[in-house]
Amino acid sequence: MWGIVPAAGRGSRIQPLAFSKELLPVGSRIDGGEERPCAVSEYLLERMIEAGADKICFVIAPGKSDILEYYGSDYGGAAAAYVVQPQPSGLCDAIFRALPLIRPDEPVLVGLPDTVWFPKDGFADLPGDGLSFLLFPVDRPEFFDAVVLDGQGAVREIQVKQADARTRWIWGAFKMTGTELRQLHALWLRRGRRDEYIGTLVNAWLAEGGRAVGVRSGLSYVDVGTLHGYRAAIGLLGDAVSGADAGAAAAARVAIGRPAGRSFGAPIRDQ
Repeated sequence: MWGIVPAAGRGSRIQPLAFSKELLPVGSRIDGGEERPCAVSEYLLERMIEAGADKICFVIAPGKSDILEYYGSDYGGAAAAYVVQPQPSGLCDAIFRALPLIRPDEPVLVGLPDTVWFPKDGFADLPGDGLSFLLFPVDRPEFFDAVVLDGQGAVREIQVKQADARTRWIWGAFKMTGTELRQLHALWLRRGRRDEYIGTLVNAWLAEGGRAVGVRSGLSYVDVGTLHGYRAAIGLLGDAVSGADAGAAAAARVAIGRPAGRSFGAPIRDQ
């Protein structure tokens, strides 16, 4: 199973930073008996690996070599691959950059590496075939992609950053097979690559007879791409850590495994 991590964005909403926004320290991990900070993108990787992903494809911009240096060859037992999005061209373009690596029969998980969400095992609620979205309730759906469902859980429409969104349930991650990924890519090409957001492309997919489902099992979702979101993520993790038992604290930390590219306590060599 593949996990696609679109990490080519410029992060303009939370600049200035001296590193890629996906490496912003948020929360902690227990590493070698010590508590250490971890990057925000590790939360997504942990959730993908827990769902069965054994290969992670990072889609990075040309100037984001720090992500490659941080994660190296693997994370938590999942092999890491890197593809480049030459210029910022939207989420659809970024996701399709991974297409040459993925077989038609392989499951694919997609999430955003500057988000923190619960429950950790949310991907497990998505079906094994077809296109499906993991949905979360938020207070301000107009800042996200709100997903309108029918009575049977089928997606009727995705309202992309719409001021009068008809639902407070937004997508935070999604799942499909390589076959659906190829079909969406073919539609995107037919539409002249004009879809920047996955929501507008899925709306066109639905209009042509495609099908997608939404699963309302998300509990909390924070976009860390803004200073307000960063504070909210710290608060969300802090609330979990201050829970009634040790299990709550463990659930709030990244636990699967440290990046292969990161080394603690390495000797300092003379230059």
